Amino acid sequence: MTAAGARETELAAAYERARPRLVSVAYAVLGSHSEAEDVVSDCWLRLVAADARESVRDIEAWATITVARAALDTARSARRRREVYVGPWLPEPVVGRGGEATASDPADRISLDDTIRYALLVVLESLSPAERTAWVLHDLFGLPFGEIAEAVGRTPAAVRQLASRARAHVNAHAPRVDVSRGQHDAAVRSFISAAAGGDLSALIEALDPDVVLTSDGGGEVTAALRPVLGADKVGRLLVGLLNQLPPCAEIEPVVLNGELGIGIVDYTGLSSVVAFTFDGGLITRIDMIRSPRKLPGGASSPG
Repeated sequence: MTAAGARETELAAAYERARPRLVSVAYAVLGSHSEAEDVVSDCWLRLVAADARESVRDIEAWATITVARAALDTARSARRRREVYVGPWLPEPVVGRGGEATASDPADRISLDDTIRYALLVVLESLSPAERTAWVLHDLFGLPFGEIAEAVGRTPAAVRQLASRARAHVNAHAPRVDVSRGQHDAAVRSFISAAAGGDLSALIEALDPDVVLTSDGGGEVTAALRPVLGADKVGRLLVGLLNQLPPCAEIEPVVLNGELGIGIVDYTGLSSVVAFTFDGGLITRIDMIRSPRKLPGGASSPG
């Protein structure tokens, strides 16, 4: 093997070891796992080209900044595309059936489950791409502001302000009472039982009075074009939707970014998934992802 070939093999091994972290960084910035994988794949080619010019010593550090920068550029472009998106845009979940969250690599699944809950992705959607990137790199992945400045293209002081504004926003929209994974899963199973039985009063009792239901059909399948507000309206909507399901449809538990959610399976396969956000014992958000592009087996998401 030539020296160049040996070096590329060394780069490939190091990049593969860093890949779960890189995918997680890009996914947290973009809210789309398919786009995150594309960004990480593209940055491999950038690494090879950069190393040919000058040897890259710390491959993971170099790749993290490069992936973050590329994800930020993609996020800015996606933000413009989402201005003409039909109805609300929800992040693409990492979905698992039968107890396992699916990603292209098991290591990706572990990393995603540990750091990026679906409810957090929803909150991050209301940040600007630069604020989101600064917060993700500093608060989730522990990078210093000097390195983040390189990715965002601003001074360290400006990046510190971006992260501070983002942190205040995330904290303001976080649940006041944290719910453990076990409590979350138990509450979802109770909700599934009430929904399957068509028990409207039990459904409403599980909902916060100010609950918000958002559905994303991507303009391809039926979905509410605006969020639905309030326990009574949300409860009645859910019962109505369940009554409209075809006879072949089944409700099953699924794993969404490491937490229990609901999947609806019909003759087409997995047609919808539903994620829940709890504050204490009540559901404060219900996010229904129906866009085929964001579900396993669907087309690649356009952002």
